[in-house]
Amino acid sequence: MSGTGLITTERRGRVLLIGFNRADKRNAFTSTMLAELATAYTELERDPELWAGVVFAHGEHFTAGLDLAEVAPKIVDAGFPLPEGSTDPWGTQGQPRTKPVVVAVQGWVLTLGIELLLASDIRIAAEDSRFAQIEIKRGIYPFGGATIRFPQVAGWGNAMRWLLTGDEFDAAEALRIGLVQEVVAPGEQLNRAIELAERICEQAPLGVQATITSARTAATEGEAAAIANLVPGLMKLMGTDDAKEGVMSFVERRKANFTGR
Repeated sequence: MSGTGLITTERRGRVLLIGFNRADKRNAFTSTMLAELATAYTELERDPELWAGVVFAHGEHFTAGLDLAEVAPKIVDAGFPLPEGSTDPWGTQGQPRTKPVVVAVQGWVLTLGIELLLASDIRIAAEDSRFAQIEIKRGIYPFGGATIRFPQVAGWGNAMRWLLTGDEFDAAEALRIGLVQEVVAPGEQLNRAIELAERICEQAPLGVQATITSARTAATEGEAAAIANLVPGLMKLMGTDDAKEGVMSFVERRKANFTGR
């Protein structure tokens, strides 16, 4: 396990585990913590040996959101503080992420914690998770993507119910509105997230990345833009070693051994 303390990273086969490690402050994000998380996402994105990421939190809570006393003055001066050229975990600036991320949450999941879920691909919650998008109570509004993605995921009414009131909701409600895909017993969320990430890593990584890119194109640029690239994207994949291996494994009735080439 590595990291300077606020964010930990651990390689487990093809999976990069990324952990919040400020448990004594309910994992509230400082500007340094934001930068370290972006660095970890950049490592995941750029390393060809890594095929999926799992984001989780050490301690009882996923995150209490931003440490506003420390971060707010920097936002006023320079916007959202992330290292230049890094991969934005919230996907609102810079190059978009292409590799899959599974997130496991427990305890408090506030503000940018919800937005990190919305920016990820698969979300697992412990039964004791409690969610709230409370920016509206602080005189601001969600600026990490919730105003865009929450309505896409949950529908307009469900999103506005929580965005405009700042009220707390539980894991059952998060499951009902699609914010999370599974609810598990407390303590099991990380294991389940790793299990799903490892299952993803059994698939062809270039196909996985192309799937994410196609779906994101549809969400951000519209259905027509995604449709226009379906056949060209398929043609590109069909020329890869992994596609050839996929066909051979089908013919030979065996499990495919993908390499990411």
